[in-house]
Amino acid sequence: MYHLLKGLHEYLTRKDEFSVIIIGLDGAGKTTLLEKIKTMYNDTPGLPPDKIAPTVGQNIGKIALPSAVLQFWDLGGQRGIRTIWPKYYGDCHAVVYVVDAVDHERLSEGWEVFDAVLSAPQILGVPLLLLANKQDRSGSLSVAEIRNNYEVWYQHKIESARRRQGSELDNEQRRERIASLDVMGLSALEGTGVRAIVDWVFIRVQNSKRRDESS
Repeated sequence: MYHLLKGLHEYLTRKDEFSVIIIGLDGAGKTTLLEKIKTMYNDTPGLPPDKIAPTVGQNIGKIALPSAVLQFWDLGGQRGIRTIWPKYYGDCHAVVYVVDAVDHERLSEGWEVFDAVLSAPQILGVPLLLLANKQDRSGSLSVAEIRNNYEVWYQHKIESARRRQGSELDNEQRRERIASLDVMGLSALEGTGVRAIVDWVFIRVQNSKRRDESS
């Protein structure tokens, strides 16, 4: 009887677990975000900012919400490490792409990488969130400015490719995804916006197509 009741309790209290990958260029603040999430949602705090080193490979953090468990995978953003990202695409339930909104010089590089992420067929039906980090810093681009900067960059890319190849390279699916893309502001250092981000992820993974596929 004990084992029966224990099994029933475990079944009734079982929580779905979802995997979320955090990606972006090196220095964007991905690990700072992960450690802040751990600090805000777990009994054991994450690393303080002055103890965080550049990610070589991955960092992992897990938080338990009332009806779900979110496992975050912070993947290194250096050029040589980005090749591992696609290995995680097939199993993730959401993608969070972090942009350093202060480092204007690397925005084009960041958009090139982001564009490759958008083009990955494995995540076409996966919720995707773009974060404008370091909103606490002077000179940081706002959410609206980050969105506009990407849209301008993308249009320039399409027009340049069209002139070179003389064909329409854009597609309706891509335009729809860009138009519906959610962009949120964040200060991973101070924690501003972190709870809104976790709420966004929690809501979206509940309705993710990938959840239906894995059920």
